[in-house]
Amino acid sequence: MSERFNLVELLHNHVQRLQFSDLDPHTVSSLKTFILDSLGVGICGSRVPFSAELIALNQQWGQGEEAQVLATGEWLPAPAAAMVNAWQIHNQEFDCVHEPAVVHPMAVILAALLAFAQRQGNVDGKSFMTAISAAVDVATLLGAASRAPLRFFRPAVCGALGATLAMAKLADMSPEATRNAFGITYSQLSGTMQAHVEGTAMLAMQVAVNARNAIQAIDMARAGLTAPHDVLEGPFGFFKLIEAEADLAAIVAGLNASPQINRVSHKPFPTGRACHSGLDALRTLQQQHGFSADDIASCELLAPPLILRLIGRPATAAMSTSYARLCFAYTAATLMQEGDVSVSCYDPQQLNDPARLALAQRFVVVDDGNPDPNAMTPQTLKLRLTDQREFELFSPATLGSPERPLSREQHLNKFRRCCADAIQPLAKSAIERLITTTESLENLSDIAVLIGLTTPSQISTGAV
Repeated sequence: MSERFNLVELLHNHVQRLQFSDLDPHTVSSLKTFILDSLGVGICGSRVPFSAELIALNQQWGQGEEAQVLATGEWLPAPAAAMVNAWQIHNQEFDCVHEPAVVHPMAVILAALLAFAQRQGNVDGKSFMTAISAAVDVATLLGAASRAPLRFFRPAVCGALGATLAMAKLADMSPEATRNAFGITYSQLSGTMQAHVEGTAMLAMQVAVNARNAIQAIDMARAGLTAPHDVLEGPFGFFKLIEAEADLAAIVAGLNASPQINRVSHKPFPTGRACHSGLDALRTLQQQHGFSADDIASCELLAPPLILRLIGRPATAAMSTSYARLCFAYTAATLMQEGDVSVSCYDPQQLNDPARLALAQRFVVVDDGNPDPNAMTPQTLKLRLTDQREFELFSPATLGSPERPLSREQHLNKFRRCCADAIQPLAKSAIERLITTTESLENLSDIAVLIGLTTPSQISTGAV
């Protein structure tokens, strides 16, 4: 990396200059889609163990009524609310993903910007959507520029950097204060792939910590703390320490391309995105040929090395919920037994089902030799049945991607299911009000209304 691009300045200027009028109708539609989708998975994430404990810990760490938790409605200081909401958005591996960047852009970004906007007050829908779009550009272009295998958890670190510049825009901070905030966030970045390798809940917590840190970075910069500015291209910057091989020219080119929110993919299943192509192919082959779980002799998913690394782990009786969500063998066995993969399939009684674990042993992931360390597609599923029949399906694009998007009906069905599966299910009227409010987000005078529509009064009474 010899040529310098002054990336901090370029990204800062991109975020500051972006206006709602610059967003074409397709981009506005994409923003509404993935804001709603992320709210849904965040509401559903309230059901995951440790959510209540995390709220209690944040109440213990400090009091304040600045922003609310999705679904349960507790008031917390804004950094704490961002932390809890980011945890809930990502803790079931159900949130959207930008595949070229290998970044879940909305977990940190939406959680941080919702809490920040609720604390600030009177952030209208147009300003909010513009800030989200800009933040997603920053986060995903930083991730997509990498040419190295994952070492740090990109959804956490890239999301925090994008969120920081977007919050500085909403706060109308000076260029100097914005650069300090960006440097403070960089100095706090955390989260490696070790949590993914071991399949622990700390993976989602890394997203949560970085959402909290991004708001705290804004606060510290506004209070006058100075920080390093050359944090992307400097000798100890992002592209030296965190992503050591990168094409920085791709970031510059990306700033002049279509907004990156248009390249974000839905997750139709609550699993690591790396599982989705294989699951969709398995379901498609079953629909075409009518076999059952008992008919499967063996199944190979031929996929890029990143896929093997992310989801090629074996299913075991001792695996945790977080591990199982990142295990293709377990999710494939679940799909064959249940006809779907739902959030409840990771409950203890299902994780320990001997029949499911035995079936999972017939599924393996095989490296297809793809030279790109960050490629997620194409993938090929090879299936052999007990009667010696063999089937194969090549998947150049994954269901939910821009090339194979979910229909509006599929998108809304996922959202409704997520709201119904929360720790306190939302009333149907509240669910529909959330949908209609998000669909007219540009007309909203205060984005805090979105949080309010997920709170206990909406859950218990269905009030609208």
